[in-house]
Amino acid sequence: MSSDKVVLSAGRPLNAGAIAVMLMLCFTWGFNQIAVKLVLPEIPAMLQAMIRSSGALPVLFLIGWLRGVKFFERDGTLGPGLVAGIMFGIEFVLIYQGLRFTSASRAVVFLYVAPFFVALGAYQLLGERLGALQWLGLGLSFTGVALAIGVPQPDVDAKVLLGDLMVVGGGALWAATTLLAKATRLRFAPPEKALGYQVAISVPILGAAAWLTGETIARVPGPLALSLMAFQAIWVVGTTFTLWFALVKIYSASKLSAFTFVTPLFGVVASYFILHDSLTLAFGAAALLVIAGLFLVNRPSPAAAVAGDALLKVTKT
Repeated sequence: MSSDKVVLSAGRPLNAGAIAVMLMLCFTWGFNQIAVKLVLPEIPAMLQAMIRSSGALPVLFLIGWLRGVKFFERDGTLGPGLVAGIMFGIEFVLIYQGLRFTSASRAVVFLYVAPFFVALGAYQLLGERLGALQWLGLGLSFTGVALAIGVPQPDVDAKVLLGDLMVVGGGALWAATTLLAKATRLRFAPPEKALGYQVAISVPILGAAAWLTGETIARVPGPLALSLMAFQAIWVVGTTFTLWFALVKIYSASKLSAFTFVTPLFGVVASYFILHDSLTLAFGAAALLVIAGLFLVNRPSPAAAVAGDALLKVTKT
């Protein structure tokens, strides 16, 4: 494959299949927040994240083995893989610890600044350019998320601000991991291997965080907690995260990341049906803003269309 093909495929807009997969991922990740909350009374946050990563490793190895992935082959991915793993582990430490100080609604809003970091980084590192309409789309989607989750309360103290900053840091590390997977040799590694670095290295990081914060499990978790932990490990981390990195290798990082704005909206709907939270008219307006924003972000630019047509003509000759 030529370098021109690589560049164009990396920045191309999402097709119908990729959009369908992204909707499924966002639905899963939105429900995952509900699953974490339901398990918290029996398994604390850091231990929950550590167990999730530990349980996901065998799933990744099984999927990779079925696909013939050579996990321990020397391919130049060790360095960036280690960096990605450290960032992955610290990301979840910051998010979960930040939730101790700030509210869940503020945390969700601040976590989804990640697409802005991806858009800025993709411009600097990958040459992905967003036009004015696409930046407007990012702004509309973020506004929709803020409206759906709830406008942050004005009366905040230093502790709440610290929690906000920690969650923003987690979002920034999420963005950095996405960019690292695009800008280094991790891009050429199978998604199971790229994710395997992160999951494996996150286990001792999360375990150390659980030990430092004094987390313990008081009693044997019940069937619901155990089933939700299996859901998180096998499906969320082992499967959907693998699909995410597979998409990152192919499509525009900034446009994929923008699509994650849908996740909190799915989370609000899941909260309504599972936790019996109320829905307001603001949610309908928020959904329209998010959909409009995603349309603008994923709308192919005329330049990209011309470049794609030119490449198609070259490959046919």
